[in-house]
Amino acid sequence: MMTDVAESSGGPAGHNRPNGTNAAGAAASRTGTDDSAAAERIVAIRERIDEIDRTIIALWQERAALSQEVGATRMASGGTRLVLSREREILERFRQALGADGTQLALLLLRAGRGPL
Repeated sequence: MMTDVAESSGGPAGHNRPNGTNAAGAAASRTGTDDSAAAERIVAIRERIDEIDRTIIALWQERAALSQEVGATRMASGGTRLVLSREREILERFRQALGADGTQLALLLLRAGRGPL
């Protein structure tokens, strides 16, 4: 997991918090800046990033479950475990939209739905 790292020094007398950090130092340790306007903007952006991450995780889990259901249905009806033309289609879609990273993402999505080859 990646985290922001910032060092802060003590602030002016009277601005220290009970734990020994001042408000600017605490903000800098969370956001990487002492500028209060920038820190507020960073916090707001990160809140949206966290919302997006929760959505991505939920969609990832839903996609994996649906893909597993497709595979189980196909195999129960006597079909193959994999349909390589479908996997190539997905890989190409992600590659076109996102480049090389898209290909890697698609491979992870495919593995989440069907398991390792």
